This record gives sequence, structure tokens and C-alpha cells, in this order.
Amino acid sequence: MDLNAVQRLIADDMRAVDTLIKARLDSEVVLINQLGHYIVNSGGKRLRPMLHLLCARAAGYEGEQHHALAAIIEFIHTATLLHDDVVDGSMLRRGQDTANALFGNEASVLVGDFLYSRAFEMMVDIGEMRVMDILSHATNTIAEGEVMQLMNVHDADTSEANYLNVIHCKTAKLFEAAGQLGAVIQGASAEMEKALSEYGMYLGSAFQLIDDVLDYSASSEDIGKNIGDDLAEGKPTLPLIYAMREGSPEQAALVRHAIETGGLEQIDAVLEAVESTGAIQYTADSAQRAADKAIAALQVLPGSEYRDALQTLAEFSVNRSY
Repeated sequence: MDLNAVQRLIADDMRAVDTLIKARLDSEVVLINQLGHYIVNSGGKRLRPMLHLLCARAAGYEGEQHHALAAIIEFIHTATLLHDDVVDGSMLRRGQDTANALFGNEASVLVGDFLYSRAFEMMVDIGEMRVMDILSHATNTIAEGEVMQLMNVHDADTSEANYLNVIHCKTAKLFEAAGQLGAVIQGASAEMEKALSEYGMYLGSAFQLIDDVLDYSASSEDIGKNIGDDLAEGKPTLPLIYAMREGSPEQAALVRHAIETGGLEQIDAVLEAVESTGAIQYTADSAQRAADKAIAALQVLPGSEYRDALQTLAEFSVNRSY
């Protein structure tokens, strides 16, 4: 099974989710409609809602409540993107102008707030306290991860363990919640709930680590953002942390200076240091280990095309070029 086959498998579910997203984006405030539809329709992979739909089906769910939960997860994710791009000053995402570049920082922050609040309205509609508990905790953890990342900006002494904790909070937590909720709405066993939760957590970690790889090894056309954006913002991601640890004193000093000052004045030299120290391969190997753990977690589930699709997602997360 490849990614196209996965998408075909849940095409009907995804259409239902997209219809719901468009309906619940509706507001009497014109700017909310404009900006909300721009960001939601800007070409994202919809990986988190796809993950939730597949986990629900793999757990044996046959209802329709997973459509609302998938839309909620996408709203939460989209809100974080809007806020992230303002904090980072990003001008390009998915090969297009960011919402803040087109509509301004103020509008982006406020529409992000609208998406968060709309997501919580939809949670209330579902009427399950367990759902509220999981998603409210996930949203809080994501916010903590964002603040931790902000604290690490320009800090060249950020450790690998600290960085991995940041990506668990900032990125993997919503994947984890999406997987766990697939079991929760089915009323699945505690063992299956734990398995799908772990699957999501490891998948999210693998996905973010490959994003770090692509920031130093892909073209801007492939990944839809400028190469070295993380470095320009002074973010000490895993390839840089490893290059400082394993490189020569000169390479370590170079990367340290680049993190502490930001900007791309020495991007070519930093790219050479990252490549020659094996930092790209080290980060890719870390992502592969996470993906392998995600696949291993699936062994609890009964065999089905949905379980196969979840394995395909894990394989895609580490073999992608965008």
C-alpha cells in the first residue's frame, strides 16, 4: 500500500471531514471567513485528521463521530500554524504566502484564537468528558512546547534530550491524541488505546525529525518553505545539535555562532558542517527508530487494511521529500 492507496481508502471519510470543516469555519465576520478558508485550503497533507480516521477504523469504529473529531484536530493544528508563523515571522508555508504575510499578524493571531474556540465548541457538542480531557490536555501541552521552543531560540547549549522533549510536546502530542481518540470513541480496550496513543506519539516524532532533515537537505520547491529557515530563526534543531557535538572545534564554533546570531550569512558553511559530520543521517536514523516503534505498536491491532494503512503512514513519514 502506498500513500495514494491510503487516501483512497478513507476518501469518503475525508470528504465528510472537509465538508464539516468548511461548515464550521463559517462566521458572520468576513475576515475570519477569508483567512480561515485561506489557511485550511492551502494544500496541507491533513495528516493528523487522516491519522485519527484510520485509527478509529482500525479499532473497529463504524459510526460518524470520528468526522467531528478529525475536524477538531485539524482546527487545533491550523490554529497552531497561524500562531507559529507570527511568532517565527515566517513568510512562506507549503509554497505559499503565510496568512500573516497576507493578512497581518493581528488578524492571524485572532483567527487562530477563533479556530481554537470553535474546536472547543465542537468538543462540547460531542458531549464526552473523556474527549474533552484528552484534547484540552493535548492543547495545553502544545502551548507548553511552543514556549519551550521559544526559550531555546538562540540557545546553542540546548541538549538533544531537551530538544526531543520540545518536539514531543509541540508536534507529537497532537498525533498522540489523534491516535488515542480513535480507540476512545470505539470504546476499545485499554491495551488498544495505549497502542494507538503510542503509535501517534512515535509517528509525530518521526515526522518532525524528518522535517528537521529536510530543512538542511531538500529544495524549497519540495518542502514549500525556505531552506535554513530554522537556522535563520536561531532554532537549535537536532542536525545542528549533533554537528556541534561531533564536529571539529571549528565546526562547533561555526554552528554555535549561527544559532546564537540567527540569519543565513554562513548557511553554506553550516550546511557543509551538518553534512560532513553525519548529522543528517543521524537525525534520519532517529526518525526511523521512532517510525519503527510506531509500527511495532500496531501489532496489538487485528489485521485489516486500516492497520496496513497506518503502517504505510509511518513509512511515508520517514521516506518523504516534502
